[in-house]
Amino acid sequence: MSDYFNYLKEILIAVFKNIGTWFKMRWADPWGPVASEFTYYDSVFQSYASGFGAGGWIMFVIFAILFIALIGGILFLLGWLIRKYVKFYHGEVDKDHLKKEVENLNVELFKTIQEKNRVLALQIAQLGLKKPEDVMKAAEGEEVIDEDIQKARFQRLVSVDRKYANVDPKIVMKKDDELPLNKICERFRLFAASQLGLYYTIDTIRVLFSAMGSGHLIILEGISGTGKTSLPYALGRFFKNPASICSVQPSWRDRSELLGYYNEFTHKFTETDFLRAVYEATYRQDPAMIVLDEMNLARIEYYFAEFLSIMEMPNVNEWKIDIIATPQNDDPKHMHDGKLLIPQNIWFVGTANNDDSTFTITDKVYDRAMSLFFGNKGIAFDAPFTEPLSMPASYLEKLFGEAKAANPISAATLKKFDTLDNFVIANFHIAFGNRIMKQMKNFVPCYVACGGTEYDAIDYVFTTKVLKKFETFNLSFLKQELMDLDHLLSKLFGKNEFPMSRDKIKYFLKMNA
Repeated sequence: MSDYFNYLKEILIAVFKNIGTWFKMRWADPWGPVASEFTYYDSVFQSYASGFGAGGWIMFVIFAILFIALIGGILFLLGWLIRKYVKFYHGEVDKDHLKKEVENLNVELFKTIQEKNRVLALQIAQLGLKKPEDVMKAAEGEEVIDEDIQKARFQRLVSVDRKYANVDPKIVMKKDDELPLNKICERFRLFAASQLGLYYTIDTIRVLFSAMGSGHLIILEGISGTGKTSLPYALGRFFKNPASICSVQPSWRDRSELLGYYNEFTHKFTETDFLRAVYEATYRQDPAMIVLDEMNLARIEYYFAEFLSIMEMPNVNEWKIDIIATPQNDDPKHMHDGKLLIPQNIWFVGTANNDDSTFTITDKVYDRAMSLFFGNKGIAFDAPFTEPLSMPASYLEKLFGEAKAANPISAATLKKFDTLDNFVIANFHIAFGNRIMKQMKNFVPCYVACGGTEYDAIDYVFTTKVLKKFETFNLSFLKQELMDLDHLLSKLFGKNEFPMSRDKIKYFLKMNA
């Protein structure tokens, strides 16, 4: 038995020494020194084989099987690694080839469209209707992508840079256009009726402009067909800056659906209409309406969360949205360090239908926005032809600031409202909160400047900000508290005041009778 272990020792030393020699000389006749050693293997085996005994032969067979399995395993591993490498290499080659094909197809498509536009331009020019260059400009639109823009990651945003390269954004107002807020409201109402056939009450217009003075997020709710989307559309036409209408899709889950994303495959940024509208507003001075149509088809706090957060920051210079992590020199001019500053001339307007196909708008969203409810279609009225306004957003902001300074909520009204707040806390466990109080102190002065009254403005805030939250309660157990609330409103503000709040309370009592 000892002879076998001596044999095993010597044979292992010889084998691994020769394996090392083979790897050492793999580039210069690696098999040369190994082949001559096979005779030595046999001589070693012959020297010890006669003394193995039964146990030695059993160990010899076991070792031989294990050794062959080891060599086979090494060969199998090498073969598997080679196969993986070949597959990976072919995959990368195919990916590069496909990428080039996509780029070539995009170029060919662009050239084809350009050629089609040239043919159309020549045909129309032959009819004597327009010059070829004018037709080309109209046919190609404002986002013509030339070869320089094609190389950029942000093609649509760079095309905006090109569009406004030689445009002076300054707006010079006519003397007749320098109107106070109440006159602007009246003029807009007449403009919408006379030029667009859209009819709104003066109260709706007052609420709209007061909401603009309170924040940059407005929600328009109501049944379909009541003019929700038409209102910001008309306002864009009124300020000579057409509203950008972006349709929200049910599949939206995060910010990339709203702002776009960087495509690692094409090395381009997939830009959305929303992002382009926000970026174009950085070049303009007039008010810009960006509409999120059917905004509650998806969860607002998912895709719009970043905007909800930054618009809470008191310093507007911090209203920056991260667009891309790695900035480059050829990125859009108004994007700095991969971030885009949201300009103060933008108002985000969301429309929302309240039906089974939509999500409930949460308090997180309601608390950060001013909302308008549309319950009926507008009633037509005669309106004289009214021109739109050329007005910078800074002029509107100046009017809002002057209104807040001239029409602060009176101390007596704030004291009454504090009593109302304490009653709601004690009976319904809802606090108005600092955010609602801040919005009210901004909304009420603007509403008064728009031609309304202080009580009507507070009534609107109380209905949309506080009573709105009652909808989640089991009000069948709170009938007495609701009647007490109605009585308190009469006691504090008068029997004929707060009509919206009273109607809402009556509705709650009726639905839970």
